[in-house]
Order: sequence, then structure tokens, then C-alpha cells
Amino acid sequence: MSLRYAVLAALLEGEASGYELSKSFDVSLANFWPATPQQLYRELERLAQDGLVEARTVQQERRPNKRMFTLTGSGRAELAGFAAEPPKRPTAVRDELLIKIQAMDGGDPEVTRALIEERMGWVRGKLDRYRRVRDRLLDGRTEDEYLRTSDRVGPYLTLMAGIGFEEQNLRWCEGALAVLRQRVTPG
Repeated sequence: MSLRYAVLAALLEGEASGYELSKSFDVSLANFWPATPQQLYRELERLAQDGLVEARTVQQERRPNKRMFTLTGSGRAELAGFAAEPPKRPTAVRDELLIKIQAMDGGDPEVTRALIEERMGWVRGKLDRYRRVRDRLLDGRTEDEYLRTSDRVGPYLTLMAGIGFEEQNLRWCEGALAVLRQRVTPG
């Protein structure tokens, strides 16, 4: 998959500037497809050249003009075709911490513990952010009410995948720390 389809999917929410899209990525897509603002701007230009998004310039006073992007009919059709295809390969985890854990034997277990505790802090921060996004999406409704009345459920489902992933990550960290404590405890 490419950033192309992640950007097209983000534009299903409606017209957005590159800046707005970047902020949207931070809270909705970054849990499974991270991208820098520079990558997004380059991709938006390619999509516009390919006729999959339309760009218009908005004149602003006291600020630089901004470009607003919307999906075209061709962009919607390409995205629908992509969504109907099976994934090309299964999910693969690429995690530097796991390489460090694999290599930890013979090293200082306190360093390993500190790395895992640092990861736990990151995970808790992401979970807090994802849960705030969920609360904003639900806007006081139950999950059932939201799913019955919302025009789009994809963003909610991917958010729930991110929450589930981070909850599992936290459980793994807690279990890894328990194993490390047992290894240094005599007896």
C-alpha cells in the first residue's frame, strides 16, 4: 500500500488543506500509517496531477494563501477499487525495541527495564490521545448509537484497532517487566 490511498481515505472526511490533513493524520491515521507533513504535501501534489484530487487556492489576508483539496470522482473510484482488493501482504511488525530485547542477554537488565518502561510511557500517551479522539467521535453517544447514526464507521474502526494495538503493547510491556523481575529474583 502507499501513502496515496491513506491520503485519499483521509479526504473522505471532506475538503482539507495540507495543514489540516497533516493534523488529521496525527490523530486518525498515524496509528497505522504515519507520514510527515512533507510527505503529505508531495503526495497531494501527485494526486492533483493524476486527477484524483482537485486543488483550489484560498486567498487569505495576513497569511499565505492556502490550497484546499477534495476528492474527485476518479479519486473516489480509485479508492473504492483499492478498498475492494485483498491486502497484498500480512502485517509485519518492525520494532527497534524488539531487536534490543532480542539482543539483551549478556547486557544490563536495568537498561532493558528502562527501555520497556519508556515504551510504556509512550503507549500510555498514545492510548490517552486515542481515547480522547474516541470521546470526540462519540460526542456523548454510546458506541451503538454512533455506529447506527454515523455516515462513516471506518475512522472509528481504525481508531479501535489503534486502541487495541496499544492496549496489547502495554500488556506485553507489563509481562516483559514481570519476566525480568523474576530473572533477577533469587530462588
